[in-house]
Amino acid sequence: MKLKESALCLAELGNEKRLAIFRYLVKSGNQGTPVGEIQKKLMIPASTLSHHISRLTRVGLISQERNGRVLFCTPRLDKLQHLLDFLIEECCEGKTCVQVSKCCE
Repeated sequence: MKLKESALCLAELGNEKRLAIFRYLVKSGNQGTPVGEIQKKLMIPASTLSHHISRLTRVGLISQERNGRVLFCTPRLDKLQHLLDFLIEECCEGKTCVQVSKCCE
């Protein structure tokens, strides 16, 4: 992952509502969560939720899939792992250190 792409992802996660949405989606893993459930649990108005989901989708942190009339959001755990790897890739600059475990293995 490059610096610019990482900065864009971090900027979107830097918003309190988007971070809450992403953290909620991570709990569901690869199963995804219906948008209606996200709205109920986080008590975010539909139009506001749509805006935040759109921004997270644009940077590739979540994906959306329609199943009939239900729209599911799924966290892109691979993208999250790439972001985490980028953040720690130069950890300790080659010195011996404790390895940070990977979240998505």
